[in-house]
Amino acid sequence: MDDHTNTPSGAAGAAPTSGPKARYRRLPCVLMRGGTSRGPYFLESDLPTDTAARDKVLLAAMGSPHQLQLDGLGGANPLTSKVAIVSKATVPGADVDYLFAQVSVDKAVVDTGPNCGNMLSGVGPFAIESGLVEAKDGETVVRIYNRNTKSMIEATIQTPGGEVEYEGNQSIDGVNNTAAPIRLSFGDAAGGKTGALFATGKRSEEINGVEVTLIDYAMPMMLLAAGDVGLRGDETPAEIDANTALFERLEAMRMEAGRRMNLGDVTGRVIPKIGLMSVPHHGGTITSRYLVPDSCHRSHSATGALCVAAAASVEGTVANKIAVHTGDEPIVIEHPSGKIEIAMRANAKGEIERAEFVRTARRIFEGNLLIPKHLFDPS
Repeated sequence: MDDHTNTPSGAAGAAPTSGPKARYRRLPCVLMRGGTSRGPYFLESDLPTDTAARDKVLLAAMGSPHQLQLDGLGGANPLTSKVAIVSKATVPGADVDYLFAQVSVDKAVVDTGPNCGNMLSGVGPFAIESGLVEAKDGETVVRIYNRNTKSMIEATIQTPGGEVEYEGNQSIDGVNNTAAPIRLSFGDAAGGKTGALFATGKRSEEINGVEVTLIDYAMPMMLLAAGDVGLRGDETPAEIDANTALFERLEAMRMEAGRRMNLGDVTGRVIPKIGLMSVPHHGGTITSRYLVPDSCHRSHSATGALCVAAAASVEGTVANKIAVHTGDEPIVIEHPSGKIEIAMRANAKGEIERAEFVRTARRIFEGNLLIPKHLFDPS
């Protein structure tokens, strides 16, 4: 890649760094809010092909490792230290590929193990405005292949006049403004990381004397009742984050869960995530506190919500035993910032046939990041 070859659709065209002493390379970037997360979106063709070099570039882009991420775009929180990498499709039936990267705030770690359904919300608009997908008048369906979980998602984007519309009346809890709705539909999200909805073949089992459900739908998770670890279940994220003894106990359980789910040694990895389940308090189906895994999400991961909803739909799981069931109505998951609604369809065999939910996105910034040139060199 040259110092500056192209920019994402609509990106600011700053003059390229030039001269033999130039130390920086200009990296085209669009900063977007996707759902309740935020981060830069890149075209894969603008990043190094070597994985180690790519990760160094992403760490520099976010300003990691540093607790405030002062030298980059990161917001000093896991929810604002995320990256979406988009490219032309590599599998039949898809329009684009999407690779999600969770960039650690205070460690030099880039994890592409999980997916992020919130950042996924911005992939369709980004792909259209980058010229990877042609927009239709009215609505445009973008078929997205998620490389993290090897699953296909359909995103329906509002495109009146053939242009992405961000403004609208859709609200989602955890975001202070309304925006145009983006409908995400999942059809094959079971077993993306472990090979099965229930990797152990059990809908519930015990780890260290606590009943858990080990489930993989859009996100591998270990679910347990909040009351079984001494919580009410409606604690604030700050209250949970302050409970260091709880995290020590749960991390030991999570390590065993990773082994049982065929994920190997999950030390330093963010999957499986942890869900603390309790009864609903505000008219929903179930309450969830989502751990990421060493802190509590300020709202809820979208893929984690899909996983909780899938568990709530299948008899015999920890979530199903706690949930207040309302027939064929959507599953409403209560979280610290409000609620997220999932339309979930499961058959008699416990197989999830389809899941849908609505998110929103906003294009915040477009331009070029200045990245030290030497980081693009694999050596």
